[in-house]
Amino acid sequence: MRNLTVLAGLLLIVVIPFALRPDAEGFGAADRTLVIISPHNEAIRYEFARAFAEHYKKKTGQTVRIDWRTPGGTSEIARFIASEYQAAFEYYWTRTLGRPWNAAVLGAFDNKRVRLGDPAQDTPEQQARRIFLASDVGAGMDLFFGGGSYDFQVQADAGRLVDSGVTTRRGDLFGADGIPQTLGGEVYWDADGRWIGTCLSAFGICFNHDAAARLGLEPERARESAERTGPFEFHGFSRWEDLGYPKLHGQIALADPTKSGSVAKAFEMLLQQQIRLVVEERELSADTSLEDVEMADAVAEGWERGLRLILRIAANARYFTDAASKIPLDVSLGDAVAGMAIDFYGRYQSEAVSDPETGESRMVYETPVGGSSIGVDPIGLFRGAPSPDVAVEFIEFVLSEAGQKLWNYKVGVPGGPVKFALRRLPVLPEMYDPATAHLRSDPHVLPYELARDFTYHEEWTAPLFRVISFVVRVSALDPHVEMKHAWTALIEADFPEQATARFFDVSAVNYPHARGAILDTLRKPDKLQQVKTAKELSDHFRAQYREAEELARKRL
Repeated sequence: MRNLTVLAGLLLIVVIPFALRPDAEGFGAADRTLVIISPHNEAIRYEFARAFAEHYKKKTGQTVRIDWRTPGGTSEIARFIASEYQAAFEYYWTRTLGRPWNAAVLGAFDNKRVRLGDPAQDTPEQQARRIFLASDVGAGMDLFFGGGSYDFQVQADAGRLVDSGVTTRRGDLFGADGIPQTLGGEVYWDADGRWIGTCLSAFGICFNHDAAARLGLEPERARESAERTGPFEFHGFSRWEDLGYPKLHGQIALADPTKSGSVAKAFEMLLQQQIRLVVEERELSADTSLEDVEMADAVAEGWERGLRLILRIAANARYFTDAASKIPLDVSLGDAVAGMAIDFYGRYQSEAVSDPETGESRMVYETPVGGSSIGVDPIGLFRGAPSPDVAVEFIEFVLSEAGQKLWNYKVGVPGGPVKFALRRLPVLPEMYDPATAHLRSDPHVLPYELARDFTYHEEWTAPLFRVISFVVRVSALDPHVEMKHAWTALIEADFPEQATARFFDVSAVNYPHARGAILDTLRKPDKLQQVKTAKELSDHFRAQYREAEELARKRL
């Protein structure tokens, strides 16, 4: 009897979830399924899944369900995609083709630096690359939706994204009268059709008025007459430099750029601005090649200035989160005074905590003056997509007027979202028609005009995008305890010259090192060497901060 009772209990545990689950239609049963991997938040996923299902049903008579895959931020998604394609190609190479898997194949099949020529003269590496690019090897996913253009270009160069045909078939959407291919130095769609920007983004600062007041900081007054502490000034959260103001020690929210592509891009914007300032000070043309000695020296100096500013900001950090979306949330709650954020995270959270009667919010998002380009969040079709026809239909829907309205129209207006105000900026220029301004959540934000205030120079930092995240990690994240102790001592001692100089020494990660040894290490598949280099540099900065603290303490 006791055994029967236990068995009955086990059966109930198994059966009840099935008995109580929603009906098949509500649970997500559909004629077609579309698999999308994305860093987009739940609000975006909900509105686009709902709207596309309605569109697809009306057009084809079939139902469609989107299977969202959300393993993390863009950087984590990129690593996941690479891993899945590696496993899929290894299976294809060994099981379907019956060939031996080795290091040469592993390092070559998705390597853009493997150049192809005469097939008859192929090396083993070229053969692996050629076979992958000619194959229909997939990873069980249809689309990559959301993230930065850098990550999409990496996937495209590797061969994991393929031409969807949309740029050719819908030529009316692109070019002079539509989405420009480039603006302000940023690329808005791939010339080979492998990815297309769907909405626009900038990077900036979100800050809490009430929390700033508790520290005696008044943003409005500081913008008229900058406050000064030691050698640093505060301009009211209107510049990247403001996040490094000493009074904000322990009050800045940051994200790990090795986990968050958006925060990595924000750090790149900061570096770009500092480089541009040096170039302007030296009265050089920003279009001068790095082959020019004077230009190379200016870029190297701007890089070091930017890194020193990053160290200041990192020294003020309360934490480094894995999720960039956490930053505006904590700032809105007052758990941090300010932080780096992609624009839509800031605007979305600002609206979430705004006064329903006045519309005013304690949290504000601002793009720093001359501190950010306007880039795109793309979409791309995967090689070997299980449902390529549905995937292409989704791409076209996102780029259509109906899809573009979802990004910034107010909840409840005709064509707008039904539940969430997404607070994103559509990529189609026609969506900024003054006649529809009253329908948009951000009627005064005109990204195509803002894009002209900042020119992104790809040559300066784009090849070093991964290096930037790596450098922030080894100089700020890993040795953050030692960094904070040193920063506290510097503040208390009013920034003595020798200790301050030691704290801000970035010679170990300067521009020549970044473009040379560090970049080479990150490009190689040898993960052990990357770990070794990271440890050596982290230990270097730990020792450096301890020395800076000791020097500062001697002045107290």
